[in-house]
Amino acid sequence: MTEMTTKTLNYAKDNKERMPWEHYLNEFKKLDPVEVSNRAKIPYNEETQNFTLDFLGTTYYIHYPDFQVTHEDDNMISHPLEDNIYAKILICRYLQRANPTSTSGNFLSYRDIPWGETYFTQFSGRCIMRLAYKYGYSIETFGKIMDSLGAVRVSSGDIAYDLKLLDGLFIRFIIWAADDEFPPSAQILFSDNFPSSFTAEDLAYVGDICINTFGAVGKSLSK
Repeated sequence: MTEMTTKTLNYAKDNKERMPWEHYLNEFKKLDPVEVSNRAKIPYNEETQNFTLDFLGTTYYIHYPDFQVTHEDDNMISHPLEDNIYAKILICRYLQRANPTSTSGNFLSYRDIPWGETYFTQFSGRCIMRLAYKYGYSIETFGKIMDSLGAVRVSSGDIAYDLKLLDGLFIRFIIWAADDEFPPSAQILFSDNFPSSFTAEDLAYVGDICINTFGAVGKSLSK
């Protein structure tokens, strides 16, 4: 009975990830690529059927309607839009909903994002605390990772960088290192135009994707 039920439900170990991805892929296929290009200000080549998108320092080509992804040759160690299903889901949602606006140069905390207060506890544990305890005991490693990603160092905390997620959208990662009296702490801020393109739920994906990318880059740099 168990085996039959499993087959009937088409269950797989990656079901939790695969089923949402299938949903968003189907939604992507329904889009009008020209409308997406005009609304989201993303180049679309009707001849090759490719969107051109800069994401975390890499130029990607996203083919419509199958969402096949390739990238320009670069020196980046990690290419999450090819390797990470959550990055694919994030960009699918972005292409469906984005109405980009310009930043004023100010940054918002997660609590300042609509519905961010409601989900802050989850975001804090999932992203902010992970960042703090992963790199708060080795901020030099964090600096090397961010430099390799082309992030810009800014004056805040013990170490802080602004990282471009997409054109016009920047994330500020701030870390206060551990010392004899206090554990490490961190903050993640978003340029104030994020709410025009992303929800609080999306930003949890953003935090995960970035921190996973940091880990992949750090592992490669340590070899």
